Amino acid sequence: MSSLLITDIGSLVTNDPALGTGPLGLLEDAAVLVEAGRVAWVGPAASAPAADERYEAGGRALLPGFVDSHAHLVFAGDRTAEFNARMSGQSYSAGGIRTTVAATRAASDEELDANLVRFLNEALRQGTTTVECKSGYGLTVADEARALRIAASHTSETTYLGAHVVAPEFADDPAAYVDLVTGEMLDACAPHARWVDVFCEQGAFDGDQARAVLKAGQERGLIPRVHANQLSYGPGVQLAVELGAASADHCTHLTDADVAALAGSDTVATLLPGAEFSTRAKYPDARRLLDAGATVALSTDCNPGSSFTSSMAFCIAVAVREMGMTPDEAVYAATAGGARALRRSDVGSVSVGARADLQLLDAPSHVHLAYRPGVPLTAAVWHAGVRAL
Repeated sequence: MSSLLITDIGSLVTNDPALGTGPLGLLEDAAVLVEAGRVAWVGPAASAPAADERYEAGGRALLPGFVDSHAHLVFAGDRTAEFNARMSGQSYSAGGIRTTVAATRAASDEELDANLVRFLNEALRQGTTTVECKSGYGLTVADEARALRIAASHTSETTYLGAHVVAPEFADDPAAYVDLVTGEMLDACAPHARWVDVFCEQGAFDGDQARAVLKAGQERGLIPRVHANQLSYGPGVQLAVELGAASADHCTHLTDADVAALAGSDTVATLLPGAEFSTRAKYPDARRLLDAGATVALSTDCNPGSSFTSSMAFCIAVAVREMGMTPDEAVYAATAGGARALRRSDVGSVSVGARADLQLLDAPSHVHLAYRPGVPLTAAVWHAGVRAL
């Protein structure tokens, strides 16, 4: 395979403090050598080695591809009417998911696959090179399994979310649905998933039900992650830490004990500002988590109901404006933070040995992602060293 040198980089975010200044490991006037899909060398442009191909960055900023560690992309249908009603004064609750469940069940495999590919490509054009994808809009054994099969054909980061809400057929017997989720449905889905997730929230699953789902998944080799404390205070964060979950996602309503638990654990607090933006809800307090020492990730929560955006740049801008994050912290959370939430060391950084997932901005600095909200700044993307945009 040919080697590629990206040079004349005005500002390079490596996320490796050993390579540059600050937590972002910033380098100016830099270059990156890519070989066999991996980063082979990083350093000053004046010292760059020879390569088969050369790309002139023109003094623009280069950073790792975004790592979106929380997305719901296997679905059909549209919830425009629900969004319109919410923006006209109705409140958001967990029950709207069932609208998407009906549409997803009615869709063909080909329709679901095409929809997923459309959103993955949409995200890639905006600099996202790693995407986690959940099931959760089928809620039958067959529909959950096919969602994960479809997702697994496009990403290795697949999450079993049969416990998204109680399936409508089990509305009068949620215990029986938990039995299904932890039994036959899990058996069908585990071969296609890396993670197990549960929506631990009023209107979805309580702490005991969530623990049963997560522990059953662990027994099948799946790693927990938890929809935690989105709409109200609850047991989700504590449960995530107790079970060693990779992430507790949303983290909007936290007690001091919740914050301390996250700060004292390896569980990443994944914040999803698109959901608060789209539901006019209270934003999570990223500053509180960061000051306590917790690891924070930013993700889109892309889904048709509560956060219909695939733009990590948008989430960065909102996190800086509304959640107390600095531009550096938000960019780190959207790259290295997401990698931590997926327990990945090969993405989210531009360091020797990392997968060459890179994005070039049409801007001199990563700060422009927050400074110029809503502007499409992604000028080029490389995925595993291959030019994708």
